[in-house]
Amino acid sequence: MDKLLINVMKIKIGIHHNANSFSDYWIKYCIEQNIDYKLINCYSNSIIEETSDCNIILWHINQNNYRDNIFAKNLLNVFELAGKKVFPDFKTRWTFDDKISQKYLLESINAPLPPTYIFYDEKEALAWSKTTTYPKVFKLSCGAGSSNVKLVKSRRIAIKLIKKVFRSGFNQFDSFVNLRERIRKYQSNIDRSILKIIKGVIRLFVPSEFSKMSRIEKGYIYFQDFISNNDSDIRIIIIGEKAFAIKRMIRDKDFRASGSGFIKYEKEFIDIELIKMAFELNDKIKAQCVAFDFIYSSEYKPLLLEISFGFIARLYEKCVGYWDKNLQFHAGQIHPQCWIIENLIKDFSIKYNL
Repeated sequence: MDKLLINVMKIKIGIHHNANSFSDYWIKYCIEQNIDYKLINCYSNSIIEETSDCNIILWHINQNNYRDNIFAKNLLNVFELAGKKVFPDFKTRWTFDDKISQKYLLESINAPLPPTYIFYDEKEALAWSKTTTYPKVFKLSCGAGSSNVKLVKSRRIAIKLIKKVFRSGFNQFDSFVNLRERIRKYQSNIDRSILKIIKGVIRLFVPSEFSKMSRIEKGYIYFQDFISNNDSDIRIIIIGEKAFAIKRMIRDKDFRASGSGFIKYEKEFIDIELIKMAFELNDKIKAQCVAFDFIYSSEYKPLLLEISFGFIARLYEKCVGYWDKNLQFHAGQIHPQCWIIENLIKDFSIKYNL
């Protein structure tokens, strides 16, 4: 154990455990490093009492869990106000799965965001739709893996979307889109599970718990200029003073890269200037962990599409190394979830002069 962890005997970590999340890695790391921890259920009625002996709380919020969407941010606010160190903290989580908040945040720090248009009034949106150019990209404020992202090729389609979102609204989960995506992954040899396709068919008739309990998205419309001639995006993740990255190729006959499953991990696919920009942007955002999704304009200038603190951990296990804040590359296996704990322990030690 390095010097950073000298004072771990004074620290106890509470981990809200979700299968296939960061918590699997957190638990393993705590066991290996002999760090005192306990599994907690943040939905327990007595969670405040149960975490009274914890200095640090870890919760990998799942945007596909309706309970997390309703409750997680509020409970973490309580823990922070009580003086505990948490992950994700407020600066890390407040824009999570909220593209509207991200738009205003990124504009406020002069991030290179593509022209983005949000309307909260149907008449204003309809008037705009008749004067703008197409194609545009329509997005719901929430959703992962490009699930709620559509290319709008004409004014007619834009008007249809505007009327729907200001009247009946959109479900966060689209069972037809979900089934098409499962079939695409099967045909592309990304996921050859027949069972998942069968489950996708069932979802056409039997809604999931997430679909039944999640709110209807309505009362706003979000469009973004379509940036053509990109065959991929670059995702850069910053944790403290370390960065790692992947290149995600778009789907076949599509424009979306997020969730495609086609990933390149080699270092030569990553522009070092994007690494530098990501560090600079996070110096302003001050997130514990943040993923930046970049594409390029027609003039080959970087554009930032969105940010997120969360990512599917197993997809990054093949990364070949990380960059430090001096832009030096360190080859080898990366351990991002471990870095999260190490940074929290360091912050806790500094705060209480341990």
